[in-house]
Order: sequence, then C-alpha cells, then structure tokens
Amino acid sequence: MSDVKKVVLAYSGGLDTSVILKWLQDVYQCEIVTFTADLGQGEELEPARGKALKMGIKPENIFIDDLCEEFVRDFVFPMFRANAIYEGEYLLGTSIARPLIAKRQIEIAIQTGADAVSHGATGKGNDQVRFELGAYALKPDIRIIAPWREWDLLSREKLLTYAEQHGIPVEMKRGTQSPYSMDANLLHISYEGGVLENPWNEPEEAMWRWTVSPEQAPDQPRHIELEYQGGDIVAIDGEALTPAVVLTRLNQLGGEHGIGRLDLVENRYIGMKSRGCYETPGGTIMLKAHRAMESLTLDREVAHLKDDLMPRYASLVYNGYWWSPERKLLQTLIDASQINVNGVVRVKLYKGNVIVVGRQSNDSLFDMNIATFEDDAGAYDQKDAGGFIKLNALRMRIAALKGRR
Repeated sequence: MSDVKKVVLAYSGGLDTSVILKWLQDVYQCEIVTFTADLGQGEELEPARGKALKMGIKPENIFIDDLCEEFVRDFVFPMFRANAIYEGEYLLGTSIARPLIAKRQIEIAIQTGADAVSHGATGKGNDQVRFELGAYALKPDIRIIAPWREWDLLSREKLLTYAEQHGIPVEMKRGTQSPYSMDANLLHISYEGGVLENPWNEPEEAMWRWTVSPEQAPDQPRHIELEYQGGDIVAIDGEALTPAVVLTRLNQLGGEHGIGRLDLVENRYIGMKSRGCYETPGGTIMLKAHRAMESLTLDREVAHLKDDLMPRYASLVYNGYWWSPERKLLQTLIDASQINVNGVVRVKLYKGNVIVVGRQSNDSLFDMNIATFEDDAGAYDQKDAGGFIKLNALRMRIAALKGRR
C-alpha cells in the first residue's frame, strides 16, 4: 500500500473514523490529513482536533471547516428551487450534504498535495456512491480508499476491540451504544437502525430531537411571512437573513409546532430497501411556501415542466450525481424559471401542519379582473370557451363516430 503518500480522511472523531485513521496509518503507512465539516449538525467539533493530535496528526494537517452558509446557499437553496422530493416524501437531507463534503475534501487534497481521499461510509449504503462520484467528478485521478470495503472489522465489537488494542481515544464504550445511527446537518436529522430496522415498529417518542409531537405542539397557530427573491427566501417576517440563518430560524419555528417528521421505507441506489425516520422542519416549511410562491408567479407550462423534471432531478441528488452534467443542465433550466419567483408567502404553523394562507407578488400572473366570479367588465369572453372545448374534443368525437372507445 506504500504507493499512497498522503490521504485526506473525512473525519468526525467518532468510533468509525477514529479506527479508520489508525488503520490507514498501519495499512497504508501514509501521511494523514483529517477533514471535519461543520454543516450545522449541532455538535461540538473541536474535540476532533484533540483526538487527531493524539493520533499523531500534524496541526497543519487538521481541517475543521464551517460550511453552513455555503451548504444552504449553494446546495440546499438550489435544490429547493426544484421542489425536489425523492419517492414522493424524502427531502434529501443527507443526500444534499455529500457533494459539498466531497468538494471540500478534494479542495483540501489539492491544497495539501494528497494523492488519495478516504471516507467512513459502509459498503451497504448510498453515501459511498455519493462521496466517490463527487470525488471522481472533481478530481478524476484521485485515489479513493474505502476501508469498509477492504477490512474485516465488520461489527461494532471488532471496531471496539481494535480501538482498545491500539489505544484509540473513543468515548463510546461497550454497553453505551446509541440505539440509532444518526446523521444531522442544517437541513435535517436522520435515524436508522435499532428498532427501526423492523418497519412495523413505531418510532419511540424519545427518539425525536428537533420536533415536539403534533399532539404536544401549541394550541395557538403561528403565522410567519417569508419573502422570496429569485426563488430563495431572503427574509422572515421582514427581517433580512442569510441562507443558513433562514434555515436555522425555520427549523426552530417548525420544531416548536411539530412540523417535519417523516417515517419512510426508501429504495437505496445499490438495490436494497431501508427504513429511516427524518426530521426536516425548516425544509418542510420551505417546500410548501416555495410552491405557493411559484403558483402565483410561474407560467402554467413552465410549472408543469418543472414538475415533470423534478423526480429525475431528485433521483440525481439522491444517487450522488450532483456534479454530473445532466444535473447541472437541469439546474440551469430550473434557475432560469425562478427569475420572477419573487414576493411574500404567509403560512400558518399548527400542530404538524404548514398551511398557506396568503401570497402576493409584484410579478404575479394572477389577474383578479379575469379570475373573478363577479362581472369582469369584458376582460374575458366566456363564449370563446365553446370553440376551445370543441377543438379539444375533435379527436374523441371522431373516434366515437367510428365506433371506437
């Protein structure tokens, strides 16, 4: 393995990546650079620096980067312009974080002269695909080391034994295992494993971390106004906010009102089904409000075309093709559609529900003079509808005259 000189490891400081760090040192005998991404997961990340130092990593080879604003501005917001939902329910909270991690990891590899990158994703999941497709797209000649596909440490017990044998500093001891595998960032928190592996089991109320149950949510609704420019939220209740602060604020408001819980069995890219639970309070509000803003400002056929393309776009994000030419092409079309998606949407948050109660825009295509049920003073000639209907019925009338059904 001596052909690898330096590797950038995506490093959290937890059990898996701590073992991987030592394993890379022993098996590949190469210099290690650790990279820890702050995507708003709500955890203290500085301890990762201390753990890396204890494992002999040079201070200049330890990267702990705050990527929150870039994450929401350049990844979450563009995805929500597309109204992307995977398999009708999943708001892609884990999926959309992976291309940014891959991007920054490759940037660090170039900066430090590393010839390889490594990650802690298992051989059963989607993340291995997402990380590696991103890495290859951004640096085609990069070497990728995926320990879970190489080593025989395929259980928690084996990882703990390896950690004890090699003096690896980890807090997780035997008997204190979390019942769930969790992943968090500013967009969501996910839960897998434990009792959730049986799709018949209802999640325990104590599992949820960001949201109260709808039953325990306030009895009084909360109204908020979201201002849009170019398809993105730029202010809440008249207060201008950065993208990351927008999402943070919506997470807090949505969580207080029991919004954004999801229990899903999804189809992984590698072929298996998996059951997961998700909390996406801010994203749930954003999706509902964005569609309301588009309903007022988008041309009908543009809106329908976007809806036709959305499942394809969502699958590209889910399967790890963020950096592919087809996703970039779709994004260009989507972004062009958002030029006039400007205005304000008012929503009511109440016991797990996001209810749109108002929308207004200077770029609105809604004309009250035409849409009214009252006298429109000649703005619309209702007689025109007769010819329109007959022309659209022509093919069906011909088929009926021929005796076809």
